[in-house]
Formats: sequence, C-alpha cells, structure tokens
Amino acid sequence: MQNDYSASAPSTPGRIRHRRRSNEIPIEASKANGSHLLVNDQNKYKSMLIRTYSTVWMIGGFACIIYMGHLYIWAMVVVIQIFMAKELFTLLRKAPEDSQLPGFRLMNWHFFFTAVLYVYGRILSQHLVNTVTSDQFLYKLVSGLIKYQMVICYSLYTAGFMWFILTLKKKMYKYQFGQYAWTHMILIVVFTQSSFTVANIFEGIFWFLLPASLIVINDIAAYVFGFFFGKTPLIKLSPKKTWEGFIGASFATIVSAFLLANIMGRFQWLTCPREDLSTGWLHCDPDPMFKPHYYSLPGWFPWKEVSVLPVQWHALSFGLFASVIAPFGGFFASGFKRAFKVKDFGDSIPGHGGITDRMDCQMVMAVFAYIYHQSFVKSQYSVEMILDQILRNLTYEEQHTLFMKLGQVLERK
Repeated sequence: MQNDYSASAPSTPGRIRHRRRSNEIPIEASKANGSHLLVNDQNKYKSMLIRTYSTVWMIGGFACIIYMGHLYIWAMVVVIQIFMAKELFTLLRKAPEDSQLPGFRLMNWHFFFTAVLYVYGRILSQHLVNTVTSDQFLYKLVSGLIKYQMVICYSLYTAGFMWFILTLKKKMYKYQFGQYAWTHMILIVVFTQSSFTVANIFEGIFWFLLPASLIVINDIAAYVFGFFFGKTPLIKLSPKKTWEGFIGASFATIVSAFLLANIMGRFQWLTCPREDLSTGWLHCDPDPMFKPHYYSLPGWFPWKEVSVLPVQWHALSFGLFASVIAPFGGFFASGFKRAFKVKDFGDSIPGHGGITDRMDCQMVMAVFAYIYHQSFVKSQYSVEMILDQILRNLTYEEQHTLFMKLGQVLERK
C-alpha cells in the first residue's frame, strides 16, 4: 500500500489534501522513555482540561436533544452517521486517483442514502402511517411508498451499481473496486449497527439512553482511574489503557447501571414507546418492567423497605456488557487506526478526535441493547402488534371475514 500520509504538495484546485502523518508515539519508543502510560505524560493535565471541556459540551448538547424527544434523537443519530461515513470515506482516498475520477465520491453518498431510505423505511414505516392517518391522501401516498419501498430501494441500488460499472476506467480498476468494497463495508459495519439505535429509541428513550450513558460513564471512569492510579498496561493496541482503569471503570459502570435504571425508569417520557413521528409529550400506563417492587430490609437498616424496578436487574447485564465487551470496540478501532497509520479518524472534537473515535464502543453497545431488549424484555406478541399486521396486510373484505370467524370461535367457547 502506498504511503498516503506524507506531507502534501502545495494545494491546487480540485485536489484533495493528504492526511498528515500520525503524531502518535510508537509503543516501543514510548516505553524507552517511560511515557507509555498516561500517569507519566508531562502534558496530561493540559490534555485532561481540553478533553473535559469538550465532554461537558457534548453531554450538555446530548441532554438537550434527549429532552426534545424521539424525532430529534433520530435526527442526531443520522447526523452522526453522516459524519462517521465522511471520516471513513476519506480514510482510503487517494488524491491522484480521485482527480481522474470526477463524481466518483458522489457515488459513495448515493449508496449511503439508499441505505438510509431502506433501513429507516423498514424501521419507521408504521410510525409514519400513524402520523398521517388523519389525511386520506397522505395516508394512501405513504401506504403506497411503504408497499413499494423495497422496489424503490433496489432500483436505486441497481442504478448505483450500473453507475459504478459505467465509470470504470482503465488502469484504475483496483482502486475503484477497492473503494466500492470499502463503501459497502462502511454501510454494514457502521450504518447497520448504529441503525439498531433508532429501533431502541422508538421502543422508549430509556433503551437508548441507558446503554449510551453507560458507555460514556465507562469511558470517563476508565480515564479517571487510569489517570490517577494507572500503572499496569492493559493491551498493546491502546498503550494508555491500564488494568487499574479497566477494573475501576467496570465497578463504577455496573453500580451506575443499577442506580440510573431506577432514576430513568420512573419518567414516562423515557419509558413510553413512541407510536408515531410527532414530538408531543408522552403519557402511558407504565410497563410492569417499570413498576416498583418493594423489598423488606433487616431491622438494623435505617429503612424498613426499598423499592426496586424489575428493569434494574436487566440493567446489570447492560452494565456488565458496557464494562467488559463494549471496550473491545475501542480496541478494534485502535488497531484499525494503527493499520492505516493515523492517530484519530478525524479532528472534529477537541481532545477526542473524530466522531468515529467517540462512537466505536457505542455501536457495539447499540446492537447488544437491541438484541437483549428483543430477546428478554419485549413481548413477542401483543394485541397491538397483531392488529397492526391485520390492518396493514389484509383487505377490507379479508378483515371482515376474519372478524366474523373470530366471533364464531368466541361464541363456541
């Protein structure tokens, strides 16, 4: 592979700037001067201040978006995906080749937005129908789009595929096919995983907010424990990670999961599922998972009883996963960056790198949260789900026939 990170020549119109060489200190060199751990970094306090400042801004903005509701959280996820795709598309770009392929970059975004239309169309189709049911024209239009959504998306993908074939250029085949494969890998690894997040959001903000918060808590706790107590290296891929930080963060995250679940689980705004795409305040009968159970305590406790939400026991699994498994998403990203000789995927967040650097563990956690919720929490069948399938897939005559037959069955019982 050619070295694409050397200093670039003076910029000219239409040319793409080369990525600057990483300023990351090699592990071997850092060990030689005793600075391979954060506790020995002379600039650690300056780095900590910059990182803290950025973290406060991110958490504040994140809290505002959570307050605004499901639709805005979904929009935030899409924006994050766009920035991640931009950073990763740029990672393998080569200026000389791109200058000979005008419009080739646009093809990446064609496939990206085709994937957006397909995935979110499948996830949010019923929410969209529920939003426009009061207007017959919009209802018929949306119903038609949903019915033919797969055909539309397949047509768009086929158009992109033909576009790619027609732009193949002699002596550029290897680069073009490499970019085509890279684009699809981004869609699968990044887009598909983070799309699970949206499915969690509309099941209830709780199922998005708790897992995301635990990753943030684990990351901050690992940094703090490693900053003050770190001495023993954890993994070579991330030389600043220490066992002290890992163990301390694990304990803090599991305890936080149990406590946060109790706090978040008492707000209907966080626990009620959203059935449409409106932004109004939510009210619902809490799921049994969010209704407190009371446990008596021994006489020597200052309290006679304590209330625990059933969801808190599930939260312990979330905390354990966020502590032990999710960090491997970060280790994977570290190895990936070393393979391409870059320090960060981008520089959009001071002290943190790019958006992708902050979302590596979040993606792993989002998939786990979705699978766990679908497998151990969500009821597989409900009256609402069955009725939804009947109204969506049966004609009026078939619905009437079903009603008559169901009446006969109930009469015989």
